[in-house]
Amino acid sequence: MRIGLYPGTFDPITLGHVDIIRRASVLVDRLVIGVAINRDKGPLFDLEERVEMIEAECRTLSGQTGIELVVHPFENLLIDCANDVNATLIVRGLRAVSDFEYEFQMVGMNRALDDDIETVFLMAEARHQAIASKLVKEIARLGGDVSKFVTKPVQDALAGKFGT
Repeated sequence: MRIGLYPGTFDPITLGHVDIIRRASVLVDRLVIGVAINRDKGPLFDLEERVEMIEAECRTLSGQTGIELVVHPFENLLIDCANDVNATLIVRGLRAVSDFEYEFQMVGMNRALDDDIETVFLMAEARHQAIASKLVKEIARLGGDVSKFVTKPVQDALAGKFGT
C-alpha cells in the first residue's frame, strides 16, 4: 500500500488544500492529512476545530476519490510524522516561486533525515493558486466574501469566529 502524507496547519482548510488532496489521491492508496500543531503560528481555529473541518471535507473527498483519507494531528518533525504513519511520500502544494524556495530547503533537510521518503510537489489549479489561509482569515475578519476560497461549512466557521 502506497501511503502519502499531506502536512499543513490548515487554519482553515481552503479550496486550494482540497484541490491538492483530490489530486494527490491519484498518487497513493491512503493519504494522511497531517494537521500540524504549531503553537508559534497562533492559529485562529484550535486543533479540534481544524481536525473536524478537515474530516468533514475528507468524508466527501473519500467518496469521490475512492481512497482512504485519514486526518492525523502531529507536533513532531515532519519526517518523524511520515514514519509514524508509514508514509513513503510527502505531498506539498505550491502556489508561487517563493513557496518553492522554502520547500526546496525542507526537502533537502528531510532527505538528510530519511532519504527513503520522497517529496512530491503539486501545483493547485490556477483558480486556486492565490488562495492562502492567512489571506482568507483577513478577508473574513474584515467582513469580506470568502465563498470563492473555502467551502460553505468553513465559511460558516469563519463567520462564527468573527461574528459576521
